Amino acid sequence: MSIDSKREATPDNEVRLAQIRRDIDALDQDLLALLNRRAGLSLEVGRLKQDRREIIFKPFREKEVLSRLAQANPGPLPETHLRAIYREILSSSRRLQRPQTIVYLGPEGTFSHFAGLEYLGHSGNFQPRNNLHDVFAAVASGEAELGVIPLENSLQGTVGQSLDLFLQFEVHVQAEIYCKISHALLALKGQTADVERVYSHPQALDQCAAWLRANLPAARIIPTESTAAAARRVLEEAGSAAIGHVRVANMLGLTVLARRIEDQSDNWTRFLIIGAQPPEEGNRDKTSMLFTLPDKPGALAEVLNLLAREGINLKKLESRPLRGEKWKYVFFVDLECDVSRREYQQVQADLRNSCHTLRILGSYPSGPYLDVSRD
Repeated sequence: MSIDSKREATPDNEVRLAQIRRDIDALDQDLLALLNRRAGLSLEVGRLKQDRREIIFKPFREKEVLSRLAQANPGPLPETHLRAIYREILSSSRRLQRPQTIVYLGPEGTFSHFAGLEYLGHSGNFQPRNNLHDVFAAVASGEAELGVIPLENSLQGTVGQSLDLFLQFEVHVQAEIYCKISHALLALKGQTADVERVYSHPQALDQCAAWLRANLPAARIIPTESTAAAARRVLEEAGSAAIGHVRVANMLGLTVLARRIEDQSDNWTRFLIIGAQPPEEGNRDKTSMLFTLPDKPGALAEVLNLLAREGINLKKLESRPLRGEKWKYVFFVDLECDVSRREYQQVQADLRNSCHTLRILGSYPSGPYLDVSRD
């Protein structure tokens, strides 16, 4: 027996361990009582709001709660643990107020799914959709209260389809999340050398392109509608593999042939939470907008100069072809401010005068950085 084992087995240690366990049990009872008191208040909030048709998810309120608790936390509980615990408490609170349907690009096990669970908690009613179009449609029609959509990746840039769908559906940005992404090579069995075909979403394939060239140069690369759908195809085809989240292996009984195969380890995707209504008042850090411009010289410069004049920082600017209009474009921008505030009323008026069309997608709090790459 080692010295450490002898030390752990001393009578004094056993007595102390027994006392600690009794203290933990007592604290668990206190926590249980407090959680039920909080749940009762959430139910009362739900009853008071039952006639209102507002979104239950309050990103501004939830960010304030998490920030206040983090600032007051003396430790030793790590802040990351505190925030994870309270995200689940807040998720339960929303569910008690009213069941909430949240749609995402499915099937179960996509990065959109894991991002939604990490940020919104496990108490939501998460439902997959076959494609991004159906996610937007479900939110716009009221079939779902919230949707989780990928907007851009730090390595591969913007998900163009998401920008295009904002033009098609009247939805509003409620919140944003930045999620660390890591990819694994998944197969039913075998080794990397046995792989003849690799399935995944185009973004995932692009993020792992160098690894695939180096390790599977002869394999066929086949795009699919999602990483999770790719993993399900592997169940039916010998000699095939999928790129997806490592947790999907446990979900489907697959073997992990290789981990962390993304070309750069600092791989992040920005997701948006969308809803059918504009977000409520609160500490709005950012605003996203779509606009088109008149066909004249200096039209874009006029808009950019207007923002610079007001000291508004432009975080993102991207153009997309305007569907049905040859050689015309729509611009997507992120501004580091809340343009709905009173001091920006004149800015809004000036923007509308300078633009052919202007649509504010939402003003919302800046998002947290969450690690969804863990096993």
